[in-house]
Amino acid sequence: MNLFAIVRVGIRSGLIVGIVAVFIVLIGMVQTFAKRYLTGDLTLSMVILLAFGLAAGALAARQVTKSSPHLGHKVLAAGISGLITGVMLAALLFVISQVSLRDVLVNATPEMVTALSLGLPLSSAALTLVGMTVATAVIAVLYGLAPPRLRRALLEGLMAVILVGLFWEAIIGLDVSRLVMKFLGVKAGKVLPLPGAIGLLVVVGLATYLLRARPHLNTTPTRPKSSSAWRYISLVLIAGALAALPFAVGLFWSQTLTTIGLFTLMGLGLNIVVGMAGLLDLGYVAFYAIGAYALALFSSPASSLGLGLPFWVALPIALIFAAISGILLGIPVLRLRGDYLAIVTLGFGEIIRVLALSDVLKPYIGGPQGIMETPPPYFFGIQLSDPRYLYYLILAACLVVVFISLRLNDSRIGRAWIAVREDEDVAQAMGINLVAAKLMAFAIGASFAGVGGAIFAARQGAIFPMDFTLFVSINVLCLIIIGGMGSIPGVITGAFFLIGLPEVLREVDEYRILAYGAGLVIMMLVRPEGLLPSARRRLELHETEAEEGVAYGTR
Repeated sequence: MNLFAIVRVGIRSGLIVGIVAVFIVLIGMVQTFAKRYLTGDLTLSMVILLAFGLAAGALAARQVTKSSPHLGHKVLAAGISGLITGVMLAALLFVISQVSLRDVLVNATPEMVTALSLGLPLSSAALTLVGMTVATAVIAVLYGLAPPRLRRALLEGLMAVILVGLFWEAIIGLDVSRLVMKFLGVKAGKVLPLPGAIGLLVVVGLATYLLRARPHLNTTPTRPKSSSAWRYISLVLIAGALAALPFAVGLFWSQTLTTIGLFTLMGLGLNIVVGMAGLLDLGYVAFYAIGAYALALFSSPASSLGLGLPFWVALPIALIFAAISGILLGIPVLRLRGDYLAIVTLGFGEIIRVLALSDVLKPYIGGPQGIMETPPPYFFGIQLSDPRYLYYLILAACLVVVFISLRLNDSRIGRAWIAVREDEDVAQAMGINLVAAKLMAFAIGASFAGVGGAIFAARQGAIFPMDFTLFVSINVLCLIIIGGMGSIPGVITGAFFLIGLPEVLREVDEYRILAYGAGLVIMMLVRPEGLLPSARRRLELHETEAEEGVAYGTR
Protein backbone atom coordinates (compact mmCIF):
# COMPACT_ATOMS: atom_id res chain seq x y z
CA MET A 1 0.00 0.00 0.00
CA ASN A 2 1.64 3.28 -1.12
CA LEU A 3 1.88 6.48 0.88
CA PHE A 4 -0.77 8.27 -1.15
CA ALA A 5 -3.34 5.54 -0.44
CA ILE A 6 -2.56 5.60 3.28
CA VAL A 7 -2.99 9.37 3.44
CA ARG A 8 -6.24 9.12 1.50
CA VAL A 9 -7.61 6.52 3.91
CA GLY A 10 -6.62 8.65 6.90
CA ILE A 11 -8.22 11.78 5.48
CA ARG A 12 -11.42 9.98 4.52
CA SER A 13 -11.75 8.31 7.92
CA GLY A 14 -11.00 11.55 9.74
CA LEU A 15 -13.61 13.45 7.75
CA ILE A 16 -16.27 10.81 8.47
CA VAL A 17 -15.63 10.79 12.22
CA GLY A 18 -15.12 14.56 12.27
CA ILE A 19 -18.51 15.22 10.69
CA VAL A 20 -20.15 12.94 13.26
CA ALA A 21 -18.22 14.65 16.06
CA VAL A 22 -19.24 18.14 14.91
CA PHE A 23 -22.86 17.02 14.69
CA ILE A 24 -22.81 15.58 18.22
CA VAL A 25 -21.27 18.78 19.58
CA LEU A 26 -23.74 21.04 17.79
CA ILE A 27 -26.82 19.24 19.12
CA GLY A 28 -25.63 20.02 22.65
CA MET A 29 -24.56 16.59 23.82
CA VAL A 30 -21.10 17.64 25.01
CA GLN A 31 -22.29 20.60 27.05
CA THR A 32 -25.15 18.57 28.55
CA PHE A 33 -22.91 15.71 29.63
CA ALA A 34 -20.27 18.09 31.01
CA LYS A 35 -22.35 18.14 34.19
CA ARG A 36 -22.20 14.37 34.63
CA TYR A 37 -19.02 13.26 36.40
CA LEU A 38 -17.78 9.69 36.10
CA THR A 39 -14.80 9.65 38.45
CA GLY A 40 -12.69 12.41 39.93
CA ASP A 41 -12.72 15.35 37.50
CA LEU A 42 -13.47 13.14 34.48
CA THR A 43 -16.83 14.01 32.93
CA LEU A 44 -18.93 12.12 30.43
CA SER A 45 -18.29 14.86 27.84
CA MET A 46 -14.54 14.21 28.13
CA VAL A 47 -15.17 10.53 27.51
CA ILE A 48 -17.15 11.44 24.39
CA LEU A 49 -14.26 13.60 23.12
CA LEU A 50 -11.83 10.74 23.74
CA ALA A 51 -14.18 8.39 21.91
CA PHE A 52 -13.95 10.55 18.78
CA GLY A 53 -10.21 9.91 18.55
CA LEU A 54 -10.61 6.21 19.25
CA ALA A 55 -13.26 5.92 16.54
CA ALA A 56 -11.07 7.79 14.05
CA GLY A 57 -8.11 5.51 14.72
CA ALA A 58 -10.12 2.31 14.65
CA LEU A 59 -11.86 3.22 11.39
CA ALA A 60 -8.61 4.14 9.64
CA ALA A 61 -6.79 1.04 10.91
CA ARG A 62 -9.64 -1.17 9.77
CA GLN A 63 -9.51 0.29 6.27
CA VAL A 64 -5.73 -0.11 6.04
CA THR A 65 -5.82 -3.69 7.34
CA LYS A 66 -7.82 -4.74 4.29
CA SER A 67 -4.86 -3.86 2.04
CA SER A 68 -1.77 -3.91 4.26
CA PRO A 69 -1.05 -5.57 7.62
CA HIS A 70 2.01 -3.35 8.25
CA LEU A 71 1.92 -1.63 11.66
CA GLY A 72 3.52 1.58 10.40
CA HIS A 73 0.83 2.00 7.77
CA LYS A 74 -1.90 1.61 10.38
CA VAL A 75 -0.31 4.09 12.79
CA LEU A 76 0.21 6.67 10.03
CA ALA A 77 -3.38 6.37 8.76
CA ALA A 78 -4.75 6.50 12.31
CA GLY A 79 -2.64 9.55 13.16
CA ILE A 80 -3.84 11.40 10.06
CA SER A 81 -7.45 10.42 10.81
CA GLY A 82 -7.15 11.65 14.39
CA LEU A 83 -5.49 14.85 13.18
CA ILE A 84 -8.33 15.61 10.76
CA THR A 85 -10.94 14.95 13.45
CA GLY A 86 -9.11 17.14 15.95
CA VAL A 87 -8.69 19.97 13.45
CA MET A 88 -12.41 19.92 12.68
CA LEU A 89 -13.26 20.11 16.38
CA ALA A 90 -10.72 22.90 16.91
CA ALA A 91 -12.15 24.81 13.93
CA LEU A 92 -15.65 24.40 15.35
CA LEU A 93 -14.41 25.74 18.69
CA PHE A 94 -12.97 28.85 17.02
CA VAL A 95 -16.13 29.47 15.01
CA ILE A 96 -18.64 29.19 17.87
CA SER A 97 -16.40 31.27 20.16
CA GLN A 98 -15.93 34.11 17.67
CA VAL A 99 -19.24 34.14 15.76
CA SER A 100 -22.72 34.19 17.29
CA LEU A 101 -24.67 31.28 15.82
CA ARG A 102 -27.56 31.28 18.31
CA ASP A 103 -30.06 32.39 15.66
CA VAL A 104 -29.36 29.23 13.64
CA LEU A 105 -27.92 26.80 16.21
CA VAL A 106 -29.64 27.24 19.56
CA ASN A 107 -27.10 25.03 21.34
CA ALA A 108 -24.09 27.14 20.28
CA THR A 109 -23.86 28.73 23.73
CA PRO A 110 -20.95 29.84 25.91
CA GLU A 111 -21.49 26.63 27.88
CA MET A 112 -20.72 24.67 24.70
CA VAL A 113 -17.47 26.60 24.28
CA THR A 114 -16.53 25.88 27.89
CA ALA A 115 -17.30 22.17 27.57
CA LEU A 116 -15.49 21.80 24.25
CA SER A 117 -12.45 23.79 25.40
CA LEU A 118 -12.23 21.78 28.65
CA GLY A 119 -11.97 25.07 30.54
CA LEU A 120 -8.67 26.00 28.84
CA PRO A 121 -7.78 29.16 26.88
CA LEU A 122 -8.82 29.04 23.26
CA SER A 123 -5.42 28.37 21.67
CA SER A 124 -4.43 25.82 24.31
CA ALA A 125 -7.82 24.11 23.97
CA ALA A 126 -7.41 23.79 20.19
CA LEU A 127 -3.96 22.23 20.55
CA THR A 128 -5.27 19.94 23.31
CA LEU A 129 -8.14 18.72 21.15
CA VAL A 130 -5.83 17.96 18.22
CA GLY A 131 -3.24 16.24 20.40
CA MET A 132 -5.90 14.26 22.26
CA THR A 133 -7.56 12.92 19.10
CA VAL A 134 -4.20 12.01 17.52
CA ALA A 135 -3.02 10.24 20.68
CA THR A 136 -6.25 8.30 21.16
CA ALA A 137 -6.29 7.33 17.47
CA VAL A 138 -2.83 5.79 17.84
CA ILE A 139 -3.90 4.12 21.10
CA ALA A 140 -6.80 2.52 19.21
CA VAL A 141 -4.29 0.92 16.81
CA LEU A 142 -2.08 -0.32 19.64
CA TYR A 143 -5.13 -1.69 21.44
CA GLY A 144 -5.93 -3.77 18.37
CA LEU A 145 -2.47 -5.36 18.55
CA ALA A 146 -3.01 -6.68 22.08
CA PRO A 147 -3.98 -10.35 22.61
CA PRO A 148 -7.75 -10.98 22.54
CA ARG A 149 -7.83 -11.90 26.24
CA LEU A 150 -6.11 -8.68 27.24
CA ARG A 151 -8.35 -6.59 24.98
CA ARG A 152 -11.45 -8.18 26.46
CA ALA A 153 -10.18 -7.58 30.00
CA LEU A 154 -9.39 -3.91 29.36
CA LEU A 155 -12.71 -3.32 27.61
CA GLU A 156 -14.81 -4.90 30.35
CA GLY A 157 -12.83 -3.10 33.05
CA LEU A 158 -13.38 0.27 31.36
CA MET A 159 -17.07 -0.49 30.80
CA ALA A 160 -17.44 -1.39 34.49
CA VAL A 161 -15.86 1.94 35.51
CA ILE A 162 -18.13 3.89 33.14
CA LEU A 163 -21.30 2.11 34.27
CA VAL A 164 -20.53 2.41 37.97
CA GLY A 165 -19.54 6.05 37.47
CA LEU A 166 -22.81 6.80 35.68
CA PHE A 167 -24.91 5.03 38.29
CA TRP A 168 -22.80 6.04 41.29
CA GLU A 169 -25.23 8.62 42.64
CA ALA A 170 -28.12 6.20 42.23
CA ILE A 171 -26.10 3.37 43.85
CA ILE A 172 -25.21 5.34 46.97
CA GLY A 173 -28.79 6.59 47.14
CA LEU A 174 -30.22 3.08 47.56
CA ASP A 175 -31.66 2.28 50.97
CA VAL A 176 -29.42 -0.73 51.35
CA SER A 177 -26.33 1.34 50.45
CA ARG A 178 -27.21 3.91 53.10
CA LEU A 179 -27.57 1.19 55.70
CA VAL A 180 -24.21 -0.33 54.79
CA MET A 181 -22.43 3.04 54.83
CA LYS A 182 -24.05 3.92 58.15
CA PHE A 183 -22.93 0.60 59.61
CA LEU A 184 -19.38 1.09 58.34
CA GLY A 185 -19.31 4.72 59.40
CA VAL A 186 -18.29 6.02 55.95
CA LYS A 187 -19.70 8.80 53.83
CA ALA A 188 -19.58 8.54 50.04
CA GLY A 189 -19.44 11.55 47.76
CA LYS A 190 -21.63 12.09 44.74
CA VAL A 191 -18.80 11.11 42.36
CA LEU A 192 -16.94 7.81 42.18
CA PRO A 193 -13.50 8.40 43.74
CA LEU A 194 -10.53 8.00 41.41
CA PRO A 195 -8.83 5.30 43.57
CA GLY A 196 -12.08 3.36 43.57
CA ALA A 197 -12.32 3.61 39.77
CA ILE A 198 -8.74 2.35 39.38
CA GLY A 199 -9.40 -0.52 41.79
CA LEU A 200 -12.59 -1.44 39.94
CA LEU A 201 -10.74 -1.39 36.61
CA VAL A 202 -8.03 -3.68 37.96
CA VAL A 203 -10.40 -6.11 39.68
CA VAL A 204 -12.83 -6.46 36.77
CA GLY A 205 -10.05 -6.62 34.19
CA LEU A 206 -8.06 -9.20 36.14
CA ALA A 207 -11.15 -11.33 36.80
CA THR A 208 -12.09 -11.24 33.11
CA TYR A 209 -8.53 -12.10 32.07
CA LEU A 210 -8.32 -15.08 34.44
CA LEU A 211 -11.77 -16.41 33.58
CA ARG A 212 -10.97 -16.30 29.87
CA ALA A 213 -7.91 -18.46 30.53
CA ARG A 214 -10.02 -21.59 30.87
CA PRO A 215 -9.63 -23.88 27.83
CA HIS A 216 -12.62 -24.22 25.53
CA LEU A 217 -13.10 -27.82 24.48
CA ASN A 218 -15.01 -28.91 21.44
CA THR A 219 -16.51 -31.84 23.26
CA THR A 220 -19.33 -31.40 25.72
CA PRO A 221 -17.96 -31.71 29.26
CA THR A 222 -19.51 -34.11 31.70
CA ARG A 223 -21.78 -32.30 34.10
CA PRO A 224 -20.67 -32.80 37.70
CA LYS A 225 -23.11 -34.29 40.13
CA SER A 226 -23.09 -31.19 42.29
CA SER A 227 -24.20 -28.92 39.41
CA SER A 228 -27.88 -29.54 40.11
CA ALA A 229 -27.42 -28.56 43.76
CA TRP A 230 -25.61 -25.37 42.78
CA ARG A 231 -28.34 -24.61 40.29
CA TYR A 232 -31.03 -24.84 42.96
CA ILE A 233 -28.92 -22.76 45.36
CA SER A 234 -28.49 -20.12 42.67
CA LEU A 235 -32.23 -20.07 41.99
CA VAL A 236 -32.95 -19.65 45.71
CA LEU A 237 -30.46 -16.78 45.96
CA ILE A 238 -31.89 -15.06 42.89
CA ALA A 239 -35.44 -15.47 44.22
CA GLY A 240 -34.40 -14.00 47.57
CA ALA A 241 -32.71 -11.05 45.88
CA LEU A 242 -35.78 -10.36 43.71
CA ALA A 243 -38.05 -10.58 46.75
CA ALA A 244 -35.96 -8.12 48.78
CA LEU A 245 -35.21 -5.78 45.89
CA PRO A 246 -38.02 -3.17 46.23
CA PHE A 247 -37.40 -2.60 49.93
CA ALA A 248 -33.63 -2.43 49.35
CA VAL A 249 -33.68 0.16 46.57
CA GLY A 250 -36.42 2.56 47.72
CA LEU A 251 -39.52 4.10 46.13
CA PHE A 252 -37.91 5.71 43.09
CA TRP A 253 -36.20 2.55 41.91
CA SER A 254 -39.29 0.50 42.74
CA GLN A 255 -41.31 2.73 40.42
CA THR A 256 -38.62 2.35 37.76
CA LEU A 257 -38.64 -1.42 38.21
CA THR A 258 -42.42 -1.52 37.65
CA THR A 259 -41.98 0.37 34.37
CA ILE A 260 -39.21 -2.01 33.32
CA GLY A 261 -41.46 -4.95 34.23
CA LEU A 262 -44.34 -3.66 32.11
CA PHE A 263 -42.09 -3.26 29.07
CA THR A 264 -40.64 -6.70 29.77
CA LEU A 265 -44.16 -8.14 29.60
CA MET A 266 -44.76 -6.46 26.26
CA GLY A 267 -41.31 -7.44 25.04
CA LEU A 268 -41.93 -11.10 25.85
CA GLY A 269 -45.19 -10.97 23.90
CA LEU A 270 -43.68 -9.22 20.89
CA ASN A 271 -40.74 -11.62 21.08
CA ILE A 272 -43.16 -14.44 20.22
CA VAL A 273 -44.66 -12.53 17.29
CA VAL A 274 -41.45 -11.09 15.85
CA GLY A 275 -38.62 -13.10 17.36
CA MET A 276 -40.10 -16.57 17.05
CA ALA A 277 -42.77 -16.38 14.34
CA GLY A 278 -41.06 -13.68 12.27
CA LEU A 279 -44.22 -11.56 11.93
CA LEU A 280 -43.12 -7.89 12.02
CA ASP A 281 -45.72 -6.08 14.13
CA LEU A 282 -45.38 -2.28 14.42
CA GLY A 283 -48.81 -1.75 15.96
CA TYR A 284 -48.22 -3.85 19.06
CA VAL A 285 -49.22 -0.96 21.33
CA ALA A 286 -52.83 -1.51 20.20
CA PHE A 287 -53.09 -4.71 22.27
CA TYR A 288 -51.53 -2.91 25.24
CA ALA A 289 -54.20 -0.20 24.88
CA ILE A 290 -57.02 -2.73 24.51
CA GLY A 291 -55.98 -4.50 27.71
CA ALA A 292 -55.80 -1.19 29.58
CA TYR A 293 -59.17 0.06 28.31
CA ALA A 294 -60.84 -3.29 28.95
CA LEU A 295 -59.72 -3.33 32.57
CA ALA A 296 -60.67 0.32 33.08
CA LEU A 297 -64.12 -0.21 31.55
CA PHE A 298 -64.94 -3.18 33.75
CA SER A 299 -63.30 -2.05 36.98
CA SER A 300 -63.69 1.73 37.14
CA PRO A 301 -66.95 3.05 38.64
CA ALA A 302 -66.49 6.19 36.52
CA SER A 303 -66.58 4.26 33.22
CA SER A 304 -69.60 4.01 30.96
CA LEU A 305 -70.30 0.47 32.20
CA GLY A 306 -69.97 1.41 35.86
CA LEU A 307 -69.59 -2.22 36.96
CA GLY A 308 -66.73 -1.66 39.38
CA LEU A 309 -65.45 -5.22 39.13
CA PRO A 310 -62.39 -6.19 41.22
CA PHE A 311 -59.03 -6.20 39.50
CA TRP A 312 -58.70 -9.99 39.60
CA VAL A 313 -62.07 -10.38 37.84
CA ALA A 314 -61.39 -7.70 35.21
CA LEU A 315 -57.84 -8.94 34.48
CA PRO A 316 -58.85 -12.17 32.64
CA ILE A 317 -61.49 -10.18 30.75
CA ALA A 318 -58.79 -7.79 29.55
CA LEU A 319 -56.61 -10.74 28.56
CA ILE A 320 -59.45 -12.30 26.56
CA PHE A 321 -60.24 -9.01 24.80
CA ALA A 322 -56.59 -8.57 23.84
CA ALA A 323 -56.30 -12.15 22.56
CA ILE A 324 -59.47 -11.78 20.46
CA SER A 325 -58.17 -8.52 18.99
CA GLY A 326 -54.92 -10.33 18.09
CA ILE A 327 -56.89 -12.98 16.23
CA LEU A 328 -59.01 -10.34 14.49
CA LEU A 329 -55.86 -8.59 13.32
CA GLY A 330 -54.25 -11.85 12.23
CA ILE A 331 -57.13 -13.05 10.03
CA PRO A 332 -56.89 -10.37 7.28
CA VAL A 333 -53.06 -10.34 7.22
CA LEU A 334 -52.43 -14.06 6.89
CA ARG A 335 -51.12 -13.72 3.34
CA LEU A 336 -48.95 -10.67 4.01
CA ARG A 337 -45.22 -10.84 4.68
CA GLY A 338 -42.37 -8.51 5.56
CA ASP A 339 -42.88 -4.81 4.89
CA TYR A 340 -46.52 -5.21 3.88
CA LEU A 341 -47.34 -6.88 7.20
CA ALA A 342 -45.47 -4.14 9.08
CA ILE A 343 -47.46 -1.41 7.31
CA VAL A 344 -50.80 -3.09 8.04
CA THR A 345 -50.02 -3.61 11.74
CA LEU A 346 -48.77 -0.03 11.97
CA GLY A 347 -52.10 1.12 10.57
CA PHE A 348 -53.97 -1.07 13.04
CA GLY A 349 -52.15 0.54 15.97
CA GLU A 350 -52.92 4.02 14.70
CA ILE A 351 -56.58 3.11 14.11
CA ILE A 352 -56.93 2.06 17.76
CA ARG A 353 -55.36 5.31 18.97
CA VAL A 354 -57.52 7.47 16.67
CA LEU A 355 -60.67 5.62 17.73
CA ALA A 356 -59.77 6.20 21.38
CA LEU A 357 -59.47 9.94 20.63
CA SER A 358 -62.61 10.15 18.47
CA ASP A 359 -65.94 11.67 19.46
CA VAL A 360 -67.73 8.55 18.24
CA LEU A 361 -66.50 6.43 21.14
CA LYS A 362 -66.28 9.29 23.63
CA PRO A 363 -69.52 8.32 25.43
CA TYR A 364 -68.12 4.84 25.99
CA ILE A 365 -64.38 5.24 26.61
CA GLY A 366 -64.05 8.94 27.42
CA GLY A 367 -62.30 10.24 24.32
CA PRO A 368 -59.31 12.51 25.06
CA GLN A 369 -60.31 12.61 28.75
CA GLY A 370 -59.79 8.86 29.05
CA ILE A 371 -61.18 6.81 31.92
CA MET A 372 -60.58 7.94 35.49
CA GLU A 373 -60.73 6.26 38.89
CA THR A 374 -59.30 2.91 37.86
CA PRO A 375 -58.94 1.13 41.22
CA PRO A 376 -55.65 -0.46 42.29
CA PRO A 377 -55.49 -4.23 42.78
CA TYR A 378 -55.95 -5.79 46.21
CA PHE A 379 -54.28 -8.96 47.42
CA PHE A 380 -55.73 -10.48 50.60
CA GLY A 381 -56.84 -7.04 51.72
CA ILE A 382 -53.49 -5.36 50.91
CA GLN A 383 -53.78 -2.49 48.44
CA LEU A 384 -51.05 -2.76 45.79
CA SER A 385 -50.91 0.94 44.95
CA ASP A 386 -47.46 1.33 46.50
CA PRO A 387 -44.77 0.66 43.84
CA ARG A 388 -42.99 -1.68 46.24
CA TYR A 389 -46.07 -3.90 46.44
CA LEU A 390 -47.06 -3.49 42.81
CA TYR A 391 -43.57 -4.69 41.92
CA TYR A 392 -44.45 -8.16 43.20
CA LEU A 393 -47.56 -8.33 41.00
CA ILE A 394 -45.57 -7.37 37.91
CA LEU A 395 -42.76 -9.76 38.89
CA ALA A 396 -45.26 -12.61 39.25
CA ALA A 397 -46.78 -11.78 35.84
CA CYS A 398 -43.30 -11.70 34.26
CA LEU A 399 -42.38 -15.06 35.80
CA VAL A 400 -45.59 -16.65 34.52
CA VAL A 401 -45.03 -15.22 31.04
CA VAL A 402 -41.39 -16.36 31.06
CA PHE A 403 -42.48 -19.87 32.05
CA ILE A 404 -45.08 -19.97 29.26
CA SER A 405 -42.55 -18.63 26.75
CA LEU A 406 -39.98 -21.26 27.72
CA ARG A 407 -42.53 -24.04 27.37
CA LEU A 408 -43.72 -22.69 24.03
CA ASN A 409 -40.16 -22.38 22.77
CA ASP A 410 -39.56 -26.11 23.21
CA SER A 411 -43.01 -27.22 22.08
CA ARG A 412 -44.36 -28.28 18.71
CA ILE A 413 -45.96 -24.88 18.11
CA GLY A 414 -42.65 -23.18 18.98
CA ARG A 415 -40.79 -25.21 16.40
CA ALA A 416 -43.56 -24.44 13.92
CA TRP A 417 -43.09 -20.71 14.54
CA ILE A 418 -39.37 -21.02 13.91
CA ALA A 419 -40.05 -22.84 10.66
CA VAL A 420 -42.55 -20.16 9.58
CA ARG A 421 -40.02 -17.46 10.36
CA GLU A 422 -37.36 -19.12 8.24
CA ASP A 423 -39.50 -19.93 5.17
CA GLU A 424 -43.29 -20.02 5.06
CA ASP A 425 -43.48 -21.99 1.83
CA VAL A 426 -41.16 -24.72 3.05
CA ALA A 427 -42.94 -24.82 6.41
CA GLN A 428 -46.30 -25.27 4.69
CA ALA A 429 -44.86 -27.96 2.44
CA MET A 430 -43.68 -29.83 5.54
CA GLY A 431 -47.25 -29.93 6.87
CA ILE A 432 -47.37 -26.89 9.17
CA ASN A 433 -50.73 -25.17 9.32
CA LEU A 434 -49.76 -21.55 8.61
CA VAL A 435 -53.15 -20.16 9.58
CA ALA A 436 -53.16 -21.82 13.00
CA ALA A 437 -49.49 -20.98 13.68
CA LYS A 438 -49.83 -17.30 12.80
CA LEU A 439 -53.11 -16.80 14.63
CA MET A 440 -51.68 -18.54 17.69
CA ALA A 441 -48.67 -16.21 17.64
CA PHE A 442 -50.84 -13.10 17.31
CA ALA A 443 -53.23 -14.24 20.04
CA ILE A 444 -50.58 -15.21 22.59
CA GLY A 445 -48.46 -12.11 21.93
CA ALA A 446 -51.53 -9.88 22.20
CA SER A 447 -52.66 -11.52 25.45
CA PHE A 448 -49.27 -10.82 27.07
CA ALA A 449 -49.54 -7.18 26.02
CA GLY A 450 -53.11 -7.08 27.32
CA VAL A 451 -51.95 -8.22 30.76
CA GLY A 452 -49.32 -5.50 30.76
CA GLY A 453 -51.88 -2.89 29.74
CA ALA A 454 -54.28 -3.99 32.46
CA ILE A 455 -51.60 -3.69 35.15
CA PHE A 456 -50.57 -0.33 33.69
CA ALA A 457 -54.15 0.97 34.00
CA ALA A 458 -54.35 -0.23 37.60
CA ARG A 459 -51.01 1.37 38.43
CA GLN A 460 -51.84 4.75 36.88
CA GLY A 461 -55.37 5.01 38.23
CA ALA A 462 -56.42 6.65 34.95
CA ILE A 463 -55.68 6.05 31.27
CA PHE A 464 -55.58 8.41 28.33
CA PRO A 465 -55.21 7.80 24.57
CA MET A 466 -51.83 9.56 24.49
CA ASP A 467 -50.41 6.82 26.72
CA PHE A 468 -50.54 4.47 23.74
CA THR A 469 -48.62 6.14 20.93
CA LEU A 470 -46.53 4.54 18.20
CA PHE A 471 -43.41 5.29 20.24
CA VAL A 472 -44.40 2.58 22.73
CA SER A 473 -44.32 -0.01 19.93
CA ILE A 474 -40.96 1.33 18.77
CA ASN A 475 -39.61 1.04 22.33
CA VAL A 476 -40.67 -2.58 22.61
CA LEU A 477 -39.33 -3.51 19.19
CA CYS A 478 -36.00 -1.82 19.94
CA LEU A 479 -35.53 -3.63 23.23
CA ILE A 480 -36.00 -7.07 21.68
CA ILE A 481 -33.68 -6.19 18.76
CA ILE A 482 -30.93 -4.88 21.03
CA GLY A 483 -31.45 -7.60 23.62
CA GLY A 484 -31.66 -10.40 21.07
CA MET A 485 -34.66 -11.59 19.09
CA GLY A 486 -35.98 -14.93 20.22
CA SER A 487 -34.10 -14.69 23.53
CA ILE A 488 -35.95 -14.31 26.83
CA PRO A 489 -32.85 -13.10 28.76
CA GLY A 490 -32.23 -10.71 25.87
CA VAL A 491 -35.70 -9.17 26.25
CA ILE A 492 -35.11 -8.58 29.97
CA THR A 493 -31.65 -7.11 29.30
CA GLY A 494 -33.00 -4.85 26.57
CA ALA A 495 -35.74 -3.58 28.90
CA PHE A 496 -33.16 -2.66 31.55
CA PHE A 497 -30.95 -0.89 29.00
CA LEU A 498 -33.60 1.03 27.07
CA ILE A 499 -36.15 1.71 29.82
CA GLY A 500 -34.14 1.73 33.04
CA LEU A 501 -31.09 3.65 31.84
CA PRO A 502 -32.94 6.85 30.73
CA GLU A 503 -34.72 6.91 34.10
CA VAL A 504 -31.37 7.27 35.85
CA LEU A 505 -29.74 9.51 33.24
CA ARG A 506 -32.51 12.06 32.90
CA GLU A 507 -30.30 14.34 30.77
CA VAL A 508 -30.25 11.57 28.12
CA ASP A 509 -34.02 11.77 27.70
CA GLU A 510 -33.91 14.52 25.06
CA TYR A 511 -31.47 12.41 23.04
CA ARG A 512 -33.51 9.22 23.37
CA ILE A 513 -34.40 8.96 19.68
CA LEU A 514 -30.82 9.68 18.65
CA ALA A 515 -29.53 7.09 21.11
CA TYR A 516 -32.02 4.52 19.81
CA GLY A 517 -31.00 5.12 16.20
CA ALA A 518 -27.27 5.03 16.99
CA GLY A 519 -27.70 1.95 19.17
CA LEU A 520 -29.57 0.07 16.47
CA VAL A 521 -27.00 0.98 13.81
CA ILE A 522 -24.13 -0.11 16.06
CA MET A 523 -25.88 -3.34 17.02
CA MET A 524 -26.58 -4.22 13.40
CA LEU A 525 -22.94 -3.62 12.46
CA VAL A 526 -21.16 -5.04 15.49
CA ARG A 527 -23.51 -7.59 17.02
CA PRO A 528 -26.57 -8.18 14.83
CA GLU A 529 -27.77 -11.09 16.97
CA GLY A 530 -28.21 -8.80 20.02
CA LEU A 531 -26.66 -8.59 23.46
CA LEU A 532 -27.93 -11.96 24.70
CA PRO A 533 -29.12 -13.83 21.62
CA SER A 534 -30.68 -17.25 21.62
CA ALA A 535 -28.43 -20.14 20.62
CA ARG A 536 -30.49 -20.76 17.49
CA ARG A 537 -30.33 -17.12 16.41
CA ARG A 538 -26.55 -16.96 16.93
CA LEU A 539 -26.06 -20.18 14.96
CA GLU A 540 -28.23 -18.93 12.10
CA LEU A 541 -26.22 -15.74 11.72
CA HIS A 542 -22.86 -17.48 11.88
CA GLU A 543 -23.99 -20.07 9.34
CA THR A 544 -25.02 -17.27 6.99
CA GLU A 545 -21.64 -15.58 7.35
CA ALA A 546 -19.82 -18.85 6.70
CA GLU A 547 -21.87 -19.54 3.56
CA GLU A 548 -21.21 -16.03 2.26
CA GLY A 549 -17.49 -16.44 2.91
CA VAL A 550 -17.40 -19.68 0.94
CA ALA A 551 -19.47 -18.22 -1.89
CA TYR A 552 -17.14 -15.25 -2.33
CA GLY A 553 -13.98 -17.28 -1.87
CA THR A 554 -12.89 -15.57 1.34
CA ARG A 555 -12.75 -18.76 3.36
